[in-house]
Formats: sequence, structure tokens, C-alpha cells
Amino acid sequence: MIVFVRYNLGPGVAVELQEEASVNELREVVGSQQGVPPELLRVLFAGRELRSTATLQGCDLPEQSTVHVVLPPSGSSSQLLLPQELLALGGEEEQDGLTRLDFSSSRLPFTSSGLAVILEGRGAGGVEARGETQTASHEGVRTCSTFFVYCKSCRSVRPGKLRVRCRSCRQTTLTLSRGPSCWDDVLLRGRIQGVCQSDGCHGNEAEFYMKCASHPTSDGDVSVALDLIVTNRRDIPCIACTDTRDVVLVFPCAERHVICLDCFRRYCQTRLDERQFVHDAVIGYSLPCAAGCNDSLIKELHHFRILGDDQYGRYLRFGAEQCLLVIGGLMCPSPGCGAGLVPPEDVRRVECDRQVGCGFVFCRHCREAYHEGACHAELTAPIGDASQGFMVGEDASHRGRWDSSSVLLQEMTKRCPQCSVPVERNGGCMHMLCPLCRAEWCWLCGVTWNRECMGDHWFG
Repeated sequence: MIVFVRYNLGPGVAVELQEEASVNELREVVGSQQGVPPELLRVLFAGRELRSTATLQGCDLPEQSTVHVVLPPSGSSSQLLLPQELLALGGEEEQDGLTRLDFSSSRLPFTSSGLAVILEGRGAGGVEARGETQTASHEGVRTCSTFFVYCKSCRSVRPGKLRVRCRSCRQTTLTLSRGPSCWDDVLLRGRIQGVCQSDGCHGNEAEFYMKCASHPTSDGDVSVALDLIVTNRRDIPCIACTDTRDVVLVFPCAERHVICLDCFRRYCQTRLDERQFVHDAVIGYSLPCAAGCNDSLIKELHHFRILGDDQYGRYLRFGAEQCLLVIGGLMCPSPGCGAGLVPPEDVRRVECDRQVGCGFVFCRHCREAYHEGACHAELTAPIGDASQGFMVGEDASHRGRWDSSSVLLQEMTKRCPQCSVPVERNGGCMHMLCPLCRAEWCWLCGVTWNRECMGDHWFG
């Protein structure tokens, strides 16, 4: 495999090693190139120092990733930082990389602005290439990614990877005091600190950002985190089509209803066509849970990028129009114009501004060409009843919940290793008998029942 090495913040240099090669072998290669003793070098990646005995593959280090190799300043002792790094490494045990973290039980806080604001105009140190996850799209392909992003380069929803850097020097040479455990840790400033290993930098605050895992990424090539989209490890059925898909969206409602991405796209398209999106003063133009749950508006509006470029453009236009209507404005009714106007409240005769529109003069009450006297037909308000174009059944709504009794049932159910039919264990020993193919197998091991299972954990 090829990794890009940045020695003491220098340019990235390609180094080719075997996947089973150890971090110590990487240090020896870099030490030989730079003419320094390998034992003095420290290898940093994704907020942690990599143990010398670990393999590159075991460090969650994908092909063509960028690692930092630093040489501590002369006179300094690397042992001074050991306690914090031990926290980052989880002691002697191998810590999961940032990409493997599971925030599926964590939602964006209502007050959060999301990564779209945090990352505005900022670059990232180094050049990083293909991510840790399978990069196939969500249609019917199992992915091991725990994060998803909207990638501006791919112009679609893609698997993502979480990265961290020093807030002071903007370099990815920070070792974390602890790993993030929820979205708040990632999105809210000052939640997690660390130690920057860049020479001369005394920064200790972590700044997290997201990248697309589907293609090589470079400085400033950051993506927006879609916190509601997760890998469906719990095999929860979609509340709309009732199919079980590999990648789903979990609504931020109390029931945490699950919807597949195809149905979510259809739900957004239907509501957009009917102009049934909701305008919220804080969130913006958004949608609630498709099952009609209260307090469930989607807060990160980049989720609606799933509509595609053309329909997302309509979404932005409708959102701007709705905002205009809320503040007392109106749209020019002339065909092909649609300019936004904010005339005085007591003025009936409205003229479209020629600088932004067409100059059409119309009646504020009926939207027809301006006239004296009573209007022939008053403008009727749009119907605000619930849409009939996208319905969620009660039974599907009950079964399609991320946190529910169905999860408990799933945890008590495993598939027969011979015929794959789901088998529920409701007590008793670990010796299972498939009701369909009559295969005998071990609940704990998932293999054919044998003497080892009988002797070691027949009764758990």
C-alpha cells in the first residue's frame, strides 16, 4: 500500500509498504530517508499517535492516506505527553479510528449550526486520499461507513470520514486527550482538547471536520456532515416501503423513525411539489418526520441535497419565497418573473421593480393587472392540509423505529447459519434448533453445535 508521509510539516512524500507492515517499519523508512534515528520519530494519524507494534491495516489506515511523522524538538521529552496519549490510545488496547465511531444514538442539538458553518472558508493540512470505507453508493450495497456527507465534488450523498486538526495552527498533528463520543463533541467548540505535536505550536483545542471517503481529497476539500443518515446495522424496516435497506435516514423525532434514502427522496420531492415544506425562523425551510411526529424538523438542511441539483434549486427558490411571504412580501405574478417585492402594507397598487423584475403593475389583492374598483375574484390562500401524495401506514410507523422494542427483538434474534431464517431465543440454553431446516447450532458462536460449545457455554 502507498501512504503519504509529511515529515515535520514538510510536503507529502509517497511511501510504499505492505498492508501488514508495522508502524515501526514505517518509522524506519522515514528515519532512513531523513537521516534520523527511527526510535525518535512519532507517527500521527487522525488524532492519535500510532503504536510502533501496530500494523498499518490495524490502525484503520487506508490506502493513500496522509500521516504525519514528527521529530520532537531537541531537549524535549516525549515521555511528558505519554499520559494523554495513553488516553487517546485506550491503554494497551487498540482504539477504533475516527471513521469507525458510531454516533447513531446522537443527534444534532437544536442550537447547532452544523459543519457547513464550522468549515466555511477553511482548509485542512495535508493531502488525503481514498477513505476507509467501501465507496459504493447506497443502492443495495452494504457499507461499513458510520458517517455520511454531502460531497460538493461528487454532488451526492457519500460515505464520509471524520478527521481532526489543531484549531491554532490548522495542522493535523493534534493527538486527542479522548475520542469523540457524540455529535456534540464534534460540532461544538471546546468539547475536546489535545496536544499539538507541531514544532512551536502550543495549541490544545481540537477542531473536527469531515471529508468524502469516495475519492482523493486535498486541502480545503471538506464536506458537510449528514448526521441523520446512518448505516442500518439494526436492520430496521423503512416506514414507507417497509424494505430493509443498508443506508437509512433516522428522523430527529421522539420515535426516531427510519426511512430509506429512496423513500426520503420521494418524500422530499412530493412535499416540494405540493409546497408543504415548513418555514422555521431558526432552522429555515425544512420538513418534519414523514410519520407526522411533533418537534421533528430536520435541522441540517443539506440533507435535502438528496433531491439533486435541479430540484434542490427549486427548494432554495421556494424557501426564499416563503421567507419573503413571512415578512409580509409577495412575488410578482407576471409569468416568467417572480421577483420578490416588499411594498407598504396599505398600498394596493404594486409595481414590480424593473431593476430586479419586469415592471408589471398589479393589484395586491387579486394579483391581476391593476384596476380600479372591486376585484372580480379575491386571491385564495393555498390549502395547508396534509398531503395525500406520501402516506405512512400505522403498522409500518410502529415497526420502523430506530430505538424501539423491534431493536430488542432484533438483539434476541439471529439468523440460522444454514438457511438464514431469523430465529428468536427466548431463554434456555445456547443450543439452537432451526424451526425451518432443523439445523442445530450455537447461539453464541453461530456455528454447528459441537463438543466445545457444549463444554464451554451450553448455559452461557
